[in-house]
Amino acid sequence: MDQKTFDIGLEIRKSVLGAEFVEKSFASADDFNRPMQELTTEYCWGAVWGRDTLDRKTRSLLNLAMISALNRPHELKMHVKGALKNGVSKDEIREVFLQVAIYCGIPAGVDSFRIAREAFADIDAGN
Repeated sequence: MDQKTFDIGLEIRKSVLGAEFVEKSFASADDFNRPMQELTTEYCWGAVWGRDTLDRKTRSLLNLAMISALNRPHELKMHVKGALKNGVSKDEIREVFLQVAIYCGIPAGVDSFRIAREAFADIDAGN
């Protein structure tokens, strides 16, 4: 593991997903899944999100579309919340999910809208 890339990734991951969420993920990690937490932090958040070519808002918009297309509801809910932190508006999230509905199918779009509404409600409730 490259410690510098990991540290950059940890900072970005905490900034986007929230320090409490990330710290809980690491605290609950065991010998089996800790390597996945470390890989995700270093590779995804450090090596890719840490690049300067795309800003965090753009990366969030891309993630919302890709995660919707892949039907990963848990990840989508987490990234909707992160996208809002990265300056993506609810209107922009709606447009992404309309695009998803056209190119990935109406069920993917419907699920994405439902999950986003759950994320918005969580945020409104202080979660």
